Amino acid sequence: MAISTPTAPVGVSAAGQGHKRIGRISVNKIFLVLSYAWIVLVVLAALVPGLLTRGNPLDLDPDNVLLAPGAGGLLGTDQYGRSVLTLLIYGARTAIIIGLAATAIGLVIGTVIGLAAGYVGGVVDMVIGRVLDILMSFPGVLMALIITAALGATTGNLILAVGIAAIPQFARVMRGQTIAVRSKLYIEAARASGFSNRRIIFGHVLPNAVAPIVVLATVTVGVSIVAAASLSFLGLGPRSDIPDWGQLLAMGQPYLSAAWWISTFSGVALTITVIAVSLIGDSVSDAMEKG
Repeated sequence: MAISTPTAPVGVSAAGQGHKRIGRISVNKIFLVLSYAWIVLVVLAALVPGLLTRGNPLDLDPDNVLLAPGAGGLLGTDQYGRSVLTLLIYGARTAIIIGLAATAIGLVIGTVIGLAAGYVGGVVDMVIGRVLDILMSFPGVLMALIITAALGATTGNLILAVGIAAIPQFARVMRGQTIAVRSKLYIEAARASGFSNRRIIFGHVLPNAVAPIVVLATVTVGVSIVAAASLSFLGLGPRSDIPDWGQLLAMGQPYLSAAWWISTFSGVALTITVIAVSLIGDSVSDAMEKG
C-alpha cells in the first residue's frame, strides 16, 4: 500500500517562494547600497583625503617599520614606517583620476568611430571594422603596456594608454547599436523629411543607441583602474612620493612573508572597487531595461 506524503498548501508554498524572492532582492539591494557607499568613500579619499585620515603619507617613522595591524594602526605600517591606511587613502586619487579619464577617452573616441562606421556603412564600415579587429586582437593591458613603454611613465601617458586600449570596445558596441537603429522607420521618416545627417545622427541615432554605452562605461571604469594598477605594479606607472595602489602592491611584494598587510590591503581595495563598480553597472543596466 502506497503511503502518500502530505503536501504543503498552495498558499504556503507560494508564500515560501515569495520569501525567497524577497530575500534575494533584499540581498541584492544590500550589496548595491554597500557598493555605492564604497565608491563614495573612494571618491572622498580621492578628493579630500584629509577627511578620512590625519596621517601624512610623506612622514617616515624608522622606529615603527613593518608593524602589524593593531600595533601599527588599523592596517599596520610599511617598510618606512608609514601608515598603510594613509597610503591607501591618498593613493585612491590616482586610481579614480585614471579610471574616469581613461574611460572618458575611450567613450568619446569610440562612440564617434562607432557612429561613423555604423551610420555610413560601406567601405568606411569595412575599414574601421578591420582596424577594430586588429586592435581587439591585442589584450587591453598589453596594448596599454606597449603605449606606456613607448611614451614614458607619467600620469598623462598612463591615462592615454588605458584610454586608447578601451576605444575598440566602445566603437564595436556603438557600431552595432547604430546599425540596429538606422534601419528603424523613424530614421527613414527623418530622411524623407529632409533632415541633415548631422541632425539624424545626434538627434535620433545617438539617443536611441547610447544605453549600452553607458553600461559599458561604468564597467570600463573598474577595468581601467585595474589596468592602471597593473602597469604601476610593473613599474610603468607615474613616479611620485605617494604610491598609488599598484605601486603599493609592488612595494609590499618583497615583504609578503613578514608583512603581508602591505600588499594585501591594497589588493583588497582594488578588488572591492572593481566589484562595486560592476554591481553599479549591473544596476544601471537593469534600470535602463526597465525604463
